[in-house]
Amino acid sequence: MFIEETDYKVVIGEPAFKVVAQADPENRANAEAEAIEEISGYLRPKYDCARIFAAEGGARNRQLLMYACDIALYHMASSLPQRMGMEIREKRYEQALDWLKKVQDGTILPDLPEATDEDGNSAAPSIRYGSEPCVDNSY
Repeated sequence: MFIEETDYKVVIGEPAFKVVAQADPENRANAEAEAIEEISGYLRPKYDCARIFAAEGGARNRQLLMYACDIALYHMASSLPQRMGMEIREKRYEQALDWLKKVQDGTILPDLPEATDEDGNSAAPSIRYGSEPCVDNSY
């Protein structure tokens, strides 16, 4: 899987992780799957999410991995009684979403594999276009 248990040590201490994960491997697996799908929703238009999340070990993008851990921990902490420790989880979750929005807008360009079609050409739209709505100034 993309996220390993040791990856959480970057964003949370081991005792706190055990409390947040509630010692239930199924709860952790569900939260990780939700985090990966949430991240994929932002990255899918431009990046090859299947290749990104199939990576293991040192081939994974470290920043994306950190944010995936933050989002998974947010989902795990949401189920805790009295939402224990939720303040820091919410803050880090919002930081992760801000980063993903900047990646989606093209403000940040992470080192991730781009989506390609069958011929190997980029499947991501390279030009964004649009205009302001037409204004009728007749009085």
